Amino acid sequence: MAKKKPVVSIIMGSDSDLPCMEKACEILKSFAIEYEVKILSAHRTPEDAAIFAKNARKKGIKVIIAGAGGAAHLAGVVASFTTLPVIGVPMESKALKGLDSLLSIVQMPSGIPVATVAIGEAGAKNAGILALQIIGVSDKKISEKLEKFKKDLANSVRKKNNSLKNV
Repeated sequence: MAKKKPVVSIIMGSDSDLPCMEKACEILKSFAIEYEVKILSAHRTPEDAAIFAKNARKKGIKVIIAGAGGAAHLAGVVASFTTLPVIGVPMESKALKGLDSLLSIVQMPSGIPVATVAIGEAGAKNAGILALQIIGVSDKKISEKLEKFKKDLANSVRKKNNSLKNV
């Protein structure tokens, strides 16, 4: 059986970002969404990043999730070369705990939008969910799975709240 083409690209500036970005992979996998993972650097391989961004739509990609730390220019550089939705995930850095990454990703100039999520693993997970929500706009099955996902989240909180009655 032939493997389906990826519809989400998860890119990161370094392989050190992979443990965090795997949270986005896990979410997409749980929804049976095909994705690809790549290391592209806005600073060390800018031409590769530009070529990737320019060709992503032709490959069938619908959403790009870009994780980067420090100067964190990857999401913005990629967004400048495509009209696909780009979601930036700020990596937690040693020096400033990811605040540097967050500010680099969120401060895009007018005309180069990048949706920015939380710093670190929570952000990577939310990037996966946001990618699903974008895809769910035109995919009823994904939309329905997201409805169930949200209901399960709410039920989880209610269950925890009910367990407090025993405290």
